[in-house]
Amino acid sequence: MVELKMIKDITVLDPQTIGLTVVLTTPACPLKNRIHDDIDAALAVLPGSPKAQIKWDSMVSRTGGIPNKQQVEGVRNIISVGAGKGGVGKSTCAVNVAIALSQLGARTGVLDADVYGPNVPILLGAEHEKPMAENEKIIPIQRYGIKMISLGFFIEPDKPAIWRGPMLSGAVRQFLFDVNWGELDYLVVDLPPGTGDVQLTMSQSIPMTGAVVVSTPQDVSTADVGRAIQMFNTLKVPNLGLIENMSYFLCPHCGERTEIFGHGGAKALAERMNIPFLGEIPLDHRIREGGGQGVPLMVSDPDSPLAQVYRDVASSLAAQVSVRNFKQASFIPLRTI
Repeated sequence: MVELKMIKDITVLDPQTIGLTVVLTTPACPLKNRIHDDIDAALAVLPGSPKAQIKWDSMVSRTGGIPNKQQVEGVRNIISVGAGKGGVGKSTCAVNVAIALSQLGARTGVLDADVYGPNVPILLGAEHEKPMAENEKIIPIQRYGIKMISLGFFIEPDKPAIWRGPMLSGAVRQFLFDVNWGELDYLVVDLPPGTGDVQLTMSQSIPMTGAVVVSTPQDVSTADVGRAIQMFNTLKVPNLGLIENMSYFLCPHCGERTEIFGHGGAKALAERMNIPFLGEIPLDHRIREGGGQGVPLMVSDPDSPLAQVYRDVASSLAAQVSVRNFKQASFIPLRTI
């Protein structure tokens, strides 16, 4: 950690306490407790076995520049969330993971690029909002600590977006480059399900940090997900991981676990395709109710074990982003968390 310049400002506060700053590659780092324990263990060999008093900083790395692709101003990492088919809870996962990243200390935004079903405003209770413009830039709507923009703000309710490929591409590019996102550590992009024009536009236009794919355990879902993973491989977009949604059901009365749609299919697929498995999210009525009411579970019940599942997924995702960007060694200035 010293060689990697992750430790600075070492100070002897008193004979029993050493003060220092630890610089993490993401404020959502899942290893804080382990790092603290390892530092205490290293200090234990000194006379008096002093303990560490740690101040945590973050140095969120930026995805490196890629030729012929335009950086989105102020955005350090762009993470696309996709699915092989509809109905697997992709948008709900994207929203709750984005809020979890924000609650862990990261500056986070959501771009709803699911032009056929722009549901993010509904999930965040903002379907009646209208974004404003300032200095020729669209100002994103803010909810629950995250910024968001969606086609749903610009089309009439209950009317489908019957658009050809060039129109879709133009809308996505406008949401990327004509929105004042400010400074973001992570921009989570909710893609349409399947493989199509929006995915192609994203991969060709910007240096995406990587993609996350959501699946249920069913064989039919994992078969479609396999094609989505292959699509990202073909487009040279790194696969950051796979999430198994609706993985199991825990009875709220007796605690019995029931695997309604089977179990483990997504994890087995991740192992087979050699990509990270980010976690299992159970089937729970609170997730559905929170989305329907515009108050996601991460907001309505942030201290619940279920919310911790989303935080674990978000931490695993942030770790994958850090590993990928660390290899590029393209760091930006520090900020305190």
